[in-house]
Amino acid sequence: KAGPLLGMNGTSGLTDRHWRLPHGPGALVVLLLACGGCGYRFTAPGGALPEGVKAIHAPVFENRTGEPTAEIFFTQAFREQLSRAGTLGTQAAEATVEGSLESVAGAPVLTAAGKLPTYRLSASVRLRLRREGRTLSEAAVTGTEDYLSGADLLLTEANRSAALRRLAEQLMREGYERLASR
Repeated sequence: KAGPLLGMNGTSGLTDRHWRLPHGPGALVVLLLACGGCGYRFTAPGGALPEGVKAIHAPVFENRTGEPTAEIFFTQAFREQLSRAGTLGTQAAEATVEGSLESVAGAPVLTAAGKLPTYRLSASVRLRLRREGRTLSEAAVTGTEDYLSGADLLLTEANRSAALRRLAEQLMREGYERLASR
């Protein structure tokens, strides 16, 4: 009889088409211990919201920057966080998040001679969780994201846009967690 991770012919099985995997109650225990040890969790990100809020409406954030349409990236990223946590609501939801994009800035980062320049985007966002006219929780998040210059202006702008999306995802994940932790 082949061992748990050996092929059907008792060899390492690297070239075999069929594997014999561990099974039974022992395999379940091993799986649970492995998942528990690696930090993996089966719960929604962010935890419970203040005062038992279950559904949040997230209208388009206010854009206080000179960056056209940047608020769309941040609003979309925040709605995705709400969706992952199972708290995305409609306009009739019990609570609303007011968001404002406070700043977006970009600057070159020093690079070695002969290499394409690297740029750094920074952004800051304020979030306020409100229900029935009162503020339940507030959070301000700030972060940076680097991107490479492209071979031409079009590629550089595409890289900048992708960096802004990544930055929005990072900040809105952090923002949701902060709102939930208060």
